[in-house]
Amino acid sequence: MKFSNLLLLSTSTVALAAPAVHHNDHNEKRALVTVTEFVDENGNPIAATQATATPAANVVENANVDNAAAATTTNPTTTLQGTTAAATTAAAATTAAAANGASSGSSSVYGDLASFSGPNQEFQDGTISCSDFPSGQGVVDVTWAGLNGWTTIMDMNGNTATSCQDGYYCSYACQAGMSKTQWPSEQPADGRSVGGLICKNGLLYRSNTDSNYLCEWGVNSAVAVNNAGQSISMCRTDYPGSENMVIPTLVEAGSSQPVSVVNEDSYYQWQGKKTSTQYYVNNAGVSAEDGCVWGNAGSGVGNWAPVVLGAGYTNGITYLSIIPNPNNKTPPNFNVKIVASEGSSVNGECSYENGVYTGSGSDGCTVSVTSGTAQFVFY
Repeated sequence: MKFSNLLLLSTSTVALAAPAVHHNDHNEKRALVTVTEFVDENGNPIAATQATATPAANVVENANVDNAAAATTTNPTTTLQGTTAAATTAAAATTAAAANGASSGSSSVYGDLASFSGPNQEFQDGTISCSDFPSGQGVVDVTWAGLNGWTTIMDMNGNTATSCQDGYYCSYACQAGMSKTQWPSEQPADGRSVGGLICKNGLLYRSNTDSNYLCEWGVNSAVAVNNAGQSISMCRTDYPGSENMVIPTLVEAGSSQPVSVVNEDSYYQWQGKKTSTQYYVNNAGVSAEDGCVWGNAGSGVGNWAPVVLGAGYTNGITYLSIIPNPNNKTPPNFNVKIVASEGSSVNGECSYENGVYTGSGSDGCTVSVTSGTAQFVFY
């Protein structure tokens, strides 16, 4: 396909003052809103009406002050229930196994597709204490965050806490390929986002009763394949929520894991605008516990990781991106490229090899998956 037909992502941090999150026990993190828009090869914005396969002109993610720009589109298409869930789980596992001949799943609980089939058990409101973490059915415990397994604990005023307590939204991580389903429809007016289960009278309740499950599978259209020789920790931002990059997808050497491709048309929207899945990718050899954290300046981990990946789906097309992290210009100790799986169709080229982006210059690159699946290949 001609390069001129490829929709690219242009990222611009605009001077929109995002509300500060009042961290009682953690650092202040937000200061800006990062806006990502689709442009043509000349840098001209493409309106959604210009092409039926084009995402909305602006894909917005409320970003940390240090965050790289949000990647392409967002969110999961299908909430899995009963036997449908098991069938799609198997399909995701098959896709992962087929990717470059890698084995499906890893021995780690972070994204091990064999750890359960489902979700097939509905969450029951008011039956679990706020002091207990509801692991299982896709929900994974993020112990290193220091929040008893939770990823974010925050109230509507932006105050955070270290324990899930009355009036707070307690957010959580889902395994690789899945996304959380819980966030309140009424969000803070100042642009802050909150997500997770709500703690009321010492018990956990869904904040989004449209879903009976805490995790749902995304679009089965992207896989991470690790040929780099060492394990790689991909750290998804907790959004809606604090946007800490603590949600782990650990891709062991020689294996693969599904990427969470969210359906932007049905997932969380920020002030009416579509949002995306965003991963900070640490250098090969960095563990999830060490890499999926809010990193210190110059640490090279977390929000200082060398590579950012994005994924999302809209209007029948998956968009995948490799994006530079403005916090870290040092190339990673691996290369990464996006390639079509056998029998699939991908428009455009995108790679980051030896510190150089191909496909659209130094600002990263984006491809569109029009059929089948694509692979983020680390090598």
